[in-house]
Amino acid sequence: MKDLSWDEFQDTVADCLIRHKSILDVLSKLHETSARVNRAISKSVTSCGCIQINAKKQQVPSEIRLYELVSYMDTHTKGQLCDNCREIVELEIGNLLFYLAALCNILGLSLEDIMSAENEKLATLGIYNLS
Repeated sequence: MKDLSWDEFQDTVADCLIRHKSILDVLSKLHETSARVNRAISKSVTSCGCIQINAKKQQVPSEIRLYELVSYMDTHTKGQLCDNCREIVELEIGNLLFYLAALCNILGLSLEDIMSAENEKLATLGIYNLS
């Protein structure tokens, strides 16, 4: 599969977005698709059971350095998404990306520039990026 740039994706979204051109429509659809991602992941736990969530307080020793913190943090998930759940989650994340690109288009922002700037910030600050 050919590598797709964020700029190309934004252009495709601009060509496809017909009904929801208003920023209010795009904001509400972005929120809705975010909720659908959450729902799809929740259903993979509650209906399918392919992943489990075991959330508890993170156990972090008081005398560790910041760079050591990563080895003490837990995702609270066990298991892997099954093929069906993976397909649904990927579909919902794709929809989320569509409306994120649409929002960027309305505001005259470049997802590629945003991603590049964020990557540069992360590469520069590394673990000290506590945003």
